[in-house]
Amino acid sequence: MRTGGPAMAAPEESLRRRKAGNAGAEPGSPPGPGPGCDPTGCSARLRAGTFWLTRIVLLRALAFIYFVAFLVAFHQNKQLIGDRGLLPCRTYLKSVQQYFQGPVGWDAVSYAPTVLWLLDWSHMDSNLDALALLGLGVSSFVLVTGCANMVLMATLWVLYMSLVNVGQIWYSFGWESQLLETGFLGIFLCPLWTLSRLPTGTPPSQIVLWGFRWLIFRIMLGAGLIKIRGDRCWRDLTCMDFHYETQPVPNPAAYFLHQSPWWVHRFETLSNHFLELVVPFFIFLGRRMCILHGALQILFQVVLIISGNLSFLNWLTMVPSVACFDDATLGFLFPSGPGGLKDRVLKLQEEAAQGARPPPRYGCMVRRAVHMALGILVAWLSVPVVINLLSPTQIMNTTFNPLRIVNTYGAFGSITKERTEVILQGTASPNASMPDAVWEDYEFKCKPGDPGRRPCLISPYHHRLDWLMWFAAFQTYEHNEWIIHLAGRLLANDATAVSLLALNPFEDRAPPRWVRGEHYRYKFSRPGGQHAAAGKWWVRKRIGPYFPPLSLRDLEDYFRSREWPYPELE
Repeated sequence: MRTGGPAMAAPEESLRRRKAGNAGAEPGSPPGPGPGCDPTGCSARLRAGTFWLTRIVLLRALAFIYFVAFLVAFHQNKQLIGDRGLLPCRTYLKSVQQYFQGPVGWDAVSYAPTVLWLLDWSHMDSNLDALALLGLGVSSFVLVTGCANMVLMATLWVLYMSLVNVGQIWYSFGWESQLLETGFLGIFLCPLWTLSRLPTGTPPSQIVLWGFRWLIFRIMLGAGLIKIRGDRCWRDLTCMDFHYETQPVPNPAAYFLHQSPWWVHRFETLSNHFLELVVPFFIFLGRRMCILHGALQILFQVVLIISGNLSFLNWLTMVPSVACFDDATLGFLFPSGPGGLKDRVLKLQEEAAQGARPPPRYGCMVRRAVHMALGILVAWLSVPVVINLLSPTQIMNTTFNPLRIVNTYGAFGSITKERTEVILQGTASPNASMPDAVWEDYEFKCKPGDPGRRPCLISPYHHRLDWLMWFAAFQTYEHNEWIIHLAGRLLANDATAVSLLALNPFEDRAPPRWVRGEHYRYKFSRPGGQHAAAGKWWVRKRIGPYFPPLSLRDLEDYFRSREWPYPELE
């Protein structure tokens, strides 16, 4: 293309107009927008180094994660930890109380901090619903309005911590602690009482912003180190040959990504190491490298979201990365115009540049002291976390304090090389050992079962039972008593338990007389192959029994010894 042709005329003319428009501006004043300023041009006016808009984006992103987490809790808590749940939290709290031998005291509360200690346990389903609904309401308000204060954010944190600390194995994963740590920092990003998207009296604290950056640094570096120190396949670059097929809950994209050439999988593994072991240090290398870090990490999380159903983990991991961007970087997300947020931030920047700052008030001094105390607390609680990061025996997804303020993180330190599944089956036959007994499969909402069913796509939503079934498949039922509890509920066609499933073959029929668990090996079908041509996404082969056929009568003593409510036939 010729450089002197019409293609260059418009930019040169635009440049002359901008120069003319700013000819009368005072030295040192920001350049004013031309009469035809568009949103893209206006966003460039924002100066670097302030984080007013960053706070809005970060709080809204955090509120979205809280909303999803409380939505999952509202839909599933009653079935998992409610009055008739698979692991009732009332039984768990009683065991904690008995362990400390006495009425509820500081030892019990500090071991399992939850507001449920203060509520009536006779209607635990109502308590769990109340906590989830209150969390949904508060998070919805913050998400829609972009307004938050310390009271609202502390409420969200206390509510979710109350659920996590009674959630037992259902809430035992790293993203629960990660949400609590992120949410704890979010409390101090806000003013105490003021509900405004732009509370001009309380600018975002640099200490809190660095707290978020420190969090994303530990998340990514911890994930990288646990891989290098863990499974050999991460070092010989073969892990991605297996990951898409054997991850907990694959999605449709995982089926096609698994079929990629070997060199693509090698590149994916190398890229993972670069993003988790090298890129985190960009945070400490100045503004531009910090922005690059945030962009790369968010892009990385988007790729992970596309390739699998990992709950809200990847969505949550994007949140602290937002702290890497300042107002000048995020200005494009906000509309331009007089009186808009971007225009108000620009005025605040101009006032600060001219030194027009109000004298510090008593409240500001207190706030600074609180932020200093927060920084000292996070630094102190980070000591064992850093020691763990440097240790050759690193452990992942562990907390060193009951409030989960600073935690260790990591993911997929080891990769399973083959996929096994537990398939629950029921039969109406009076004799389970008869060769003519017809066994019918129960289908879960997302985990693989019927080979012809397309893998689900649910992220950031999360089916907790489906996720635990993946772990149960490479353990034994003795390690997972809840699966026997589930079998007992299915023997009674219990509506609460059945609501966790996608298909109950005994719906509108008499309950099964027997339920058993069968162990299968699953592999993705080969595109163009015989099974794929028949419409099957999976090929499965029976390994053997997972647990033997059980009847409701067989489980009576088992239930009573664990103080589980005995199933009643529906």
